[in-house]
Amino acid sequence: MFSGFIFDVEGTLVDSVPQNLRSLQDAFERFGCRVPYQTLQLYSGLDGDQTLQLVLPESTESVRKEILEEQGTIYEREYLASVKPVDGVRDVFRALTEHGGKIALATDCKGAAFRRYISLLNADDYITAMACGDDVEHGKPDPRLVGIALRKLALPGAQSVMVGDTPYDAEAGLEAGTKAAGVLTGGFSAETLSQAGCFVVAEDLRSLLPYLLRDEPEPERTQLDWLRKSA
Repeated sequence: MFSGFIFDVEGTLVDSVPQNLRSLQDAFERFGCRVPYQTLQLYSGLDGDQTLQLVLPESTESVRKEILEEQGTIYEREYLASVKPVDGVRDVFRALTEHGGKIALATDCKGAAFRRYISLLNADDYITAMACGDDVEHGKPDPRLVGIALRKLALPGAQSVMVGDTPYDAEAGLEAGTKAAGVLTGGFSAETLSQAGCFVVAEDLRSLLPYLLRDEPEPERTQLDWLRKSA
């Protein structure tokens, strides 16, 4: 079993992906741009500035900053109140800590949104450490958020796993030296998460828990067979 469990928040612990993407769509429209929801879904969980560089390659840094600030304002005003926690978070955290695990959060969200998420989770008593957008300049797949969480847990990456809903979570964890595990609650396919390096992908946190508690990850062939059935 792993000793450290580092969790992404948006899309993994709280159901916020549609709200995030719609608020970004709204912000684009305020600046005269129409971007399909499906396009934004491809970059869900990616560092905001990197997302805008991909969607609006001709944009300047100052314009991207304005769009992201507008998106944050719209999200907090119109969408944040509708965000709900993913089912079973507290139960999963309890099970992991009862087996001796230490839990950290690693997310680039901050401010009012982050405070709202922590309140919704109601699991402070199981969380040992947090690394958020106030701690770093760049979001995932940059590994520094995960690295900060590891340092706060005082655990090596080899004994820890990064749990997230996007390929960018997996890439950040692997780059920081952890294993990676995925859930399908963020809109990415099992194949995409597997290709990003997840040793296992599950429908949701409850389904993932047995794999996190095993003494050793499944052999690769069995994992791939399981992923095909889950896709």
